[in-house]
Amino acid sequence: MKTKLRLATLLLGSLFAFVFAASAAPKTPKVVPVPVPSTAPLEPGVVPCGNLIYAGNRSSVCFADKFLTDAAKDTTLDVEKHFRAVRLDSDGLFDLPFCVFSGEETFTLTERERKNLRQYLLNGGFLLSSPSCSNEAWDKSLRKEIELALPEYKLTKIPMSHPVFSVLNKIETLKCKKGNVALLEGLEVNGRLVMIHSKEGLNDVGNAKGCCCCGGNEILTSAAVNVNILTYVLLY
Repeated sequence: MKTKLRLATLLLGSLFAFVFAASAAPKTPKVVPVPVPSTAPLEPGVVPCGNLIYAGNRSSVCFADKFLTDAAKDTTLDVEKHFRAVRLDSDGLFDLPFCVFSGEETFTLTERERKNLRQYLLNGGFLLSSPSCSNEAWDKSLRKEIELALPEYKLTKIPMSHPVFSVLNKIETLKCKKGNVALLEGLEVNGRLVMIHSKEGLNDVGNAKGCCCCGGNEILTSAAVNVNILTYVLLY
């Protein structure tokens, strides 16, 4: 009886040690295939939208581009139906009036990327940013990089009375998957909205091809919100 008890105790101790080691082990970063920068020629009169490649080889496959098709269908805007992958440190960035910025985990931009980010937002470009899976580490890095690139401007809450929420679809609240209500944040330069950020998912992952992300605490009407943002940016 004592031998069996001792054996059971040893087995239980080994199990606890295994579980502790597994939980304490560092997480292996997800391997995200980096899109190849687009080289397709721009079409006159057609609005191109970018998906940023940044911090060397970071990007997102979990931000659905379906809202581009929805915007083209619901408005008179002639918009390319898919994102163009574009490097943040390239001159090609300045050919795109609208870009999405997303990903997971901590990142750090290069000095060239920060310089381009600043010039892009101060000279007519627009960024829509949101972390994949509502990733807190990415959100924290994004805020740090915006502060470094544009220290004189601050992200502030956008009230639901703002025209961005009624320019096409009437959006009265931003309810999230976990039941809470979100508010978007914006960056204004000389009265012009140059960036919208959401710490909760705006990625519309249900329509993102090749994405294994759960969406995190995603905003339920993310596709409609993104259509409004694109429409507002191109019309105002």
